[in-house]
Amino acid sequence: MKKIKYLIIILIASQLMIFTSCDTGFEETNTNENDPTKVPAGLLLGGTLRSTADNNSNIFLAGEAGSCWVQHLGKPVYNTNELYVPRQGSIENLWTVLYSQVIKDADVMQKLAVVEENSNLQGVALVIKANAYQILTDSFGDIPMTEALNAENGNITPKYDDSQTEVYPAILAMLDEAITLLNGSGSIDASQDILYGGDYTLWKKFAASLKFRVLMRASSGGYNAGPELQALVSGGNLFASNDEEAKLVYLSAAPNANPYFEGLVNGGRDTEWCLGEELVEYMKNLGDPRLAVYAQEVGGNGSGNGYVGKPAGIKDIGNSPFGDSNNVSLIGEKYLEAEEPSYFMSFAQLSLLMAEASERGLIGTPADAAGYFSAGIAASCANNGLMTVPSITYSGGASGLQQIAEQSWVALYMQGHEAWAEWRRTGFPVLPLAQDAEEPSIPTRFNYPISQQSLNGINYTAAVSAQGADVLVTPLWWQ
Repeated sequence: MKKIKYLIIILIASQLMIFTSCDTGFEETNTNENDPTKVPAGLLLGGTLRSTADNNSNIFLAGEAGSCWVQHLGKPVYNTNELYVPRQGSIENLWTVLYSQVIKDADVMQKLAVVEENSNLQGVALVIKANAYQILTDSFGDIPMTEALNAENGNITPKYDDSQTEVYPAILAMLDEAITLLNGSGSIDASQDILYGGDYTLWKKFAASLKFRVLMRASSGGYNAGPELQALVSGGNLFASNDEEAKLVYLSAAPNANPYFEGLVNGGRDTEWCLGEELVEYMKNLGDPRLAVYAQEVGGNGSGNGYVGKPAGIKDIGNSPFGDSNNVSLIGEKYLEAEEPSYFMSFAQLSLLMAEASERGLIGTPADAAGYFSAGIAASCANNGLMTVPSITYSGGASGLQQIAEQSWVALYMQGHEAWAEWRRTGFPVLPLAQDAEEPSIPTRFNYPISQQSLNGINYTAAVSAQGADVLVTPLWWQ
């Protein structure tokens, strides 16, 4: 009974975001003063990075929601998700993992690094937290932040903070502090740093590039981001090539392989996924060489049958020709490999954001946009093993902004959370509603985890009252 009681307490605590560290109070009862033991802060790094990467490549949310809702992917079977019915357990998992396995652990790592006087590791911890908070707020809107880690002080029902006026400014402040702290003082355990192998200069570039992305999203909501964006460009700390981008390269076998490899290839479910019609047709019209990497030919590579995508959201898929996986293009073999990376942020994405910023007059001049535009496409092609690029003449102006947004959409293939976020922000490409959609429009957010209604009901109700109905189509402030 005692064990059951403890398990129940742990479960409730995780749902309430009681993010106390596992050693709370431990030192008071188990410390041998003659043999002091100090847990190195760096030991928490690997787990936070792996949890973030697995979330980025999560089949049942980044895939079935993000990638399918922007019509990169489709499912010839079990395609309820395409009707805009996400798995509630996956939404719960996103919330719980990012708070308890990423943000809380990164916060503990930061505090331990302060004791160790390790400024580099403090900076890394702040970057990890900032990235996780952006995923959360861009997925749900208003979220707990200022009180999210206060369970040790007795607050187990944190208030929700306003995404625009509180959460985004706090994320930017974290990244500013991280950029300052990443100064070469203190070490980053290379064996735990599965992103950059202990290179603080690359973490600084990630911090600056991530701040650029955060600012661009905020700029779409009316924030005056120009001076800060230009300062980042002038500072010289942004990604300069694919070699510097933030991505976790998985290992060659389970349980350390890419989630799509483990879930689809090892799980024998690779024929349950295919490409979306909108993406396939867009790329075919441009003669885009990436299509042959993104997708398999109908019937398998080498068949000569070309590429066919599936229209979004056919409820009675079993009675449709698209319900037969032999009639559609499956996910490309490269993207089902065990070692396929999970992207935190790519150089291609940054380059295309810089193209947009130039065209909008936020950095440099509009004349710079074409160069950034070409660099972004080239970087995406290079990451797909291609030397050739699609022939696209940048047009500039409003048409140019649409081109940039559409190429960002293409480049963010298999990066479900970011592809969905950028599509919501720009509105391009214009996508059709799923044929048998159960919502009036393509979702713009996730509903809050159902557990929040019972475990943090007062603050949940206040958040819904402030933000709007807790439904999938309530818009976020930066859309």
